Amino acid sequence: MDIEKITGIAERRVYDPEPAAGEDSFGMALSAARDALESSRYRAADLDIVISASITRFKDGSRFTFEPSFAAMLAGELGARSAIHFDVSNACAGMMTGVWLLDRMIRSGAVRRGLVVSGEQATRVAQTAAREMTDSYDPQFASLSVGDSASAVVLDVSADAADRIHYIELMTCSEYSHLCMGMPSDRAPGIALYTDNKKMHNRDRLKLWPRFHADFLAKRGRTFAGEEFDYVIQHQVGTRFIDYVNQTAEAEFAAPMPASLAVVERYGNTATTSHFLTLGEHLRAGDARPGAKYLLVPAASGVVTGALSATLTNVGV
Repeated sequence: MDIEKITGIAERRVYDPEPAAGEDSFGMALSAARDALESSRYRAADLDIVISASITRFKDGSRFTFEPSFAAMLAGELGARSAIHFDVSNACAGMMTGVWLLDRMIRSGAVRRGLVVSGEQATRVAQTAAREMTDSYDPQFASLSVGDSASAVVLDVSADAADRIHYIELMTCSEYSHLCMGMPSDRAPGIALYTDNKKMHNRDRLKLWPRFHADFLAKRGRTFAGEEFDYVIQHQVGTRFIDYVNQTAEAEFAAPMPASLAVVERYGNTATTSHFLTLGEHLRAGDARPGAKYLLVPAASGVVTGALSATLTNVGV
């Protein structure tokens, strides 16, 4: 089967299996955390909290770890000795969930600044799928699209409306909690969405986010067009998925969609890290306009949707 034709993914990153390379989930997360701190104004000792959101939890090469928490080990390695720490798990929305929690904690005054980090070593999933799959309708199909990566973000109190998170809202559709984003649907071959077990058609699945977001805005007397987003970052499942979601949303909002940012062609589906990897690559490319407004839209197993709205003026990474 032609994976690139179906998903739009031309290449992806694969971890170095040599333990000395330090490219297991923990090692990649640690490197990303150090990079984020290097780009920030803070040292690890300044952090009040460390939140880890990895789905894959490989450490010391191939050892899958639950205890102690990744956050505790990362805080220790970084030197964030006084930081509180915990792990979160919310499928591919894990890092977005970590940012949601940290944003709320900063707004409440519980902490001043913190780190959200995730490292994903998912290639093993792709290797297993490649050995076992028979066709593109196999429930493991989307596993072929995953890529290894890590991402981290440092958040602190916003002192300027021109550089802040405006809101983060997430919704879990608990009726479909047994469904996985990695299962193909027989109604849209090659699109990694959800199974059809609950008679939830693709056209309805794609409307989950825009309807949730429109309702959220309407309760505040606002509209999607009035938000004036400059960019949207969808979960990096595949190019067709991103195109379909944006087309569906444009029809639902009755408003043009902002420019869509994507790196899925080069990195594949990087799970929890996909939104922040895409944002980081956009900023590194030097194309970001200071003061641009970004919309990040999660789409995770569970089924999780929502929206993160932020304006970025300080675009250094």
